[in-house]
Amino acid sequence: MGNDLMDLTGRVAVVTGGGRGIGREISRVLGAAGASIAIAELDASTGEDAATEIRTLGREAIAVQTDVRRSASVESMVQQVVQRLGKIDILVNNAGTCINTPAETTKDEEWLLVVDLNLNGVFWCCRAAGQHMLERKTGSIVNIASMSGSIVNKPQPQAAYNASKAAVIHLTKSLAAEWASHGVRVNSVSPGYIGTEMTKRGLSVKEQAQTWLEMTPMSRIGTPNEVALAVWFLASDASSFTTGSDLIVDGGYTAW
Repeated sequence: MGNDLMDLTGRVAVVTGGGRGIGREISRVLGAAGASIAIAELDASTGEDAATEIRTLGREAIAVQTDVRRSASVESMVQQVVQRLGKIDILVNNAGTCINTPAETTKDEEWLLVVDLNLNGVFWCCRAAGQHMLERKTGSIVNIASMSGSIVNKPQPQAAYNASKAAVIHLTKSLAAEWASHGVRVNSVSPGYIGTEMTKRGLSVKEQAQTWLEMTPMSRIGTPNEVALAVWFLASDASSFTTGSDLIVDGGYTAW
């Protein structure tokens, strides 16, 4: 029964930033579970490469070049996905960025870039896809937040990132409360340190690597697949009574 509840056959999922890293692994996992996948990616070539990979799984997949910082681009993406794939059942807001600068020297454009991608982009996507889901009275939205929305990382300074991810978690709860009675669930997944290229670069700095691992009870970084499996659960009917939740996948980092 559990496997049936997590079967996504016949569903259509949009994954922003789905061309690389965690987003690409989410696309693979949801595709393997039966969903058709729309890769919403700023880099057109990366997006198409990811879509091609999903098609090798025997699933329908398209790539739509999208700049989530621009609401018009997001609205166009949603229209294209509905036209080409018929509907949107699942939205995964994965696109984001991090800039490590001390707060007192953070430039306006650095702050705005992080907030535009990590927060505004999530809202534009939720609003555009949410309108479609509300009309159909069904849908599941999973926002990729971060444990940084609940704690402050060290030793690296990243006030803009932390603030944006905290906002994503509360936005998730707000939308969940508004849309629950209309059949649309909204949850978030908050990863800890995951083995993406960005995290691997951070691990090359000895002080950071030592601190990150010492503060993680499991004493290791996670894998993109471990995040993707959490997203799969929240996207599926296995989580049918779950909305407004933030699922932390951090190896225990926030437990201390």
